[in-house]
Amino acid sequence: MLKAQQQPYNQFLNDCLLKKKEIILAVKREDLLHEHISGNKFRKLYYNIIAAKQKGYDTLLTFGGAYSNHIAATAAAGNEYGLKTIGVIRGDELGKNLQKTLDENPTLRFAAQQGMHLYFVSRTAYRNKTNPDFIQNLFKLFGHFYLVPEGGTNELAVKGTEEILQPEDAEFDYVCSAIGTGGTIAGIINSSFLHQKILGFPALKENFLHQNIQKYVHKTNWQLIRDYNFGGFAKIDRKLVEFINMVYTLHQLPLDPVYTGKMLYGIIDLIKKDYFPKGSKILAVHTGGLQGKQGMNIKLHKKQLPLLKI
Repeated sequence: MLKAQQQPYNQFLNDCLLKKKEIILAVKREDLLHEHISGNKFRKLYYNIIAAKQKGYDTLLTFGGAYSNHIAATAAAGNEYGLKTIGVIRGDELGKNLQKTLDENPTLRFAAQQGMHLYFVSRTAYRNKTNPDFIQNLFKLFGHFYLVPEGGTNELAVKGTEEILQPEDAEFDYVCSAIGTGGTIAGIINSSFLHQKILGFPALKENFLHQNIQKYVHKTNWQLIRDYNFGGFAKIDRKLVEFINMVYTLHQLPLDPVYTGKMLYGIIDLIKKDYFPKGSKILAVHTGGLQGKQGMNIKLHKKQLPLLKI
């Protein structure tokens, strides 16, 4: 099974705003679980890999975009655990000159170095990734494989993310998580304590997450905060870059620009607006994803924007 390289801990932040508002804010450093399979990706893959091995599979197949944390983590997990991996990648143009793509894309280069076979499909075809006919064609192409959904979310993934919260986390009134596909926050909701409110910060513009999350949860102590996606998935501007760099400088806390950076920006903004009552204790879950900073810096350089500190 996957082995954690370091156990997460709660990093308490200390600054003037928190003192003024009488708020306690800590970040659960799930990003430290593993160098390459960090945060929620470790949690989501953990029981899926056990199931794949128990059922006799030797290959994992999954889906993702060109800078996907999930693609990078699945490739690393397969390499570490002795499983072949196949990544179905959105964007067939990326496969036309593979060496150029690998030279320019640190995520796909890492996945390939970990032994992942990259299979590029058009963006139109990619939208059919859950279609039975599309999946059947993949079986014809690649044979026997264990299917892991895009983003890794399924029932076994939620089982894994239910282990994020620990007994000592009962001291917090609010638990916050960034959201991609909804699997991480679903696990957090299921294992949350009776008095806690769970806040989810979607990283993308969406109208489906509430329904997705409801498939896996049995509690109602949660809500989505949709005001901090910065225009859509993987969208970023100067203000967010400067915030992420400031947090790193002040607290030695690295944030990724797609998920945790937007979440913490939202939490701080809500604190400024007195969303949280005085005396509140807030826990923000760091879901990892730091590998994406290299790829984002390539985009920021092209846009002549400040770069993220790595």
